Amino acid sequence: MDLLRYSASRFPAAHPQYPFHTPLRRRFVAVRSSLSLPFPEQKAKYYRELEAAVDVVERACRLCVDVKKSLFSSNGRILEKIDQTPVTIADFGVQALVSLEMNRLFPSIPLVAEEDSAFLRSNNLVGSVVDVVKDKATSGYEVTDDNILKAIDRGGKDACVFGPKPATYWILDPIDGTRGFVKGSEALYVVGLALVVEGQIVLGVMGCPNWCEDCSENSIVGVQESSSSRSGIIMVSHVGCGTWTKRLSDILTTESSHTWTGCSVDSCQMVEGARFTIPESQSWKSLPLSVLFDAKRDSENIGKGKILLLSACCGSLCKYLMVASGRASVYIQGRKATSIIKVWDHAVGIICVHEAGGKVTDWAGGSLDIAADQTERRLIFPSGGVLVTNGSLHSKIIGMISSNSSVL
Repeated sequence: MDLLRYSASRFPAAHPQYPFHTPLRRRFVAVRSSLSLPFPEQKAKYYRELEAAVDVVERACRLCVDVKKSLFSSNGRILEKIDQTPVTIADFGVQALVSLEMNRLFPSIPLVAEEDSAFLRSNNLVGSVVDVVKDKATSGYEVTDDNILKAIDRGGKDACVFGPKPATYWILDPIDGTRGFVKGSEALYVVGLALVVEGQIVLGVMGCPNWCEDCSENSIVGVQESSSSRSGIIMVSHVGCGTWTKRLSDILTTESSHTWTGCSVDSCQMVEGARFTIPESQSWKSLPLSVLFDAKRDSENIGKGKILLLSACCGSLCKYLMVASGRASVYIQGRKATSIIKVWDHAVGIICVHEAGGKVTDWAGGSLDIAADQTERRLIFPSGGVLVTNGSLHSKIIGMISSNSSVL
């Protein structure tokens, strides 16, 4: 069966509040991906969907790289949302691009994403987004103010009403780590896209344009490396097919050598001495394991009763990327009473870690319920917080949290 042509009958639609229609003649064209996947189509039930997701994330990364080149020379590029989170034209541009392309290919599958167009409309910035999306959209597809606004709102709040039954939809974080994006080369940012089918995450793609492939243990994610050493990375995962990475620089420069590398979590068996990463907004002292271990940032000073705390800025998806690629053993995030945890900050990371051999749960050991927000599928409510590990350490850390936490 041609999955692109029959996607409308293959996936039951949700109930869109704001229907987004594309010209019918444009809906069923082939994916233009410049690279094949690391496993055969016969092995992957959602091969075509993953192929499309890789293609659009690749183009989204190109968009980010292009915008970032002019970021600090144009006053109009850096914006501020009401919640004080820095957001860029690239953020809106990525959501518009992904929404346009996935709706063109899979019109029956709704999108759950971070942004809506209200800020662009109120600040007359639609034209800037149109400009950055135009040359990344499928050739021949008309990119106008109107269809850009509709594309962004297709993933926004109130766009779809799902109900309690298992649903099928895309989850997009257009740029996870926008603080990292505006910091230049000093911090990481990730474009993340996942597909949920009947309530289960079946595939995911993460693109990190400034990931450093060769970095020392003390600068594990390359935050101290020169920009010339940053090859970038694309990470893909499909249920039952593992997690794989490819150098983004190879893709962006259209070099002929496109080698996928299989990912696996690290083999650390002891919590003491393990490599941890935590949110920038939380301190080690705020987490229950701090009662048992001191955190050190220098690997040479790791001894009894200590763990290595890696520097990793910004956002949560780069931490999932670190665990899935074996660069970190654990990512732990506490759930603050005043904070809201968004599904797009975790969905694509969950499948990438799982398929690499790791484990993701809340602090009580339960699976993260991505459908807990039954109406809109935008929020998750993990007990205590989120724990991402290499699997080997998971039960040990859950036990330590249970013994030393007052929030469970």
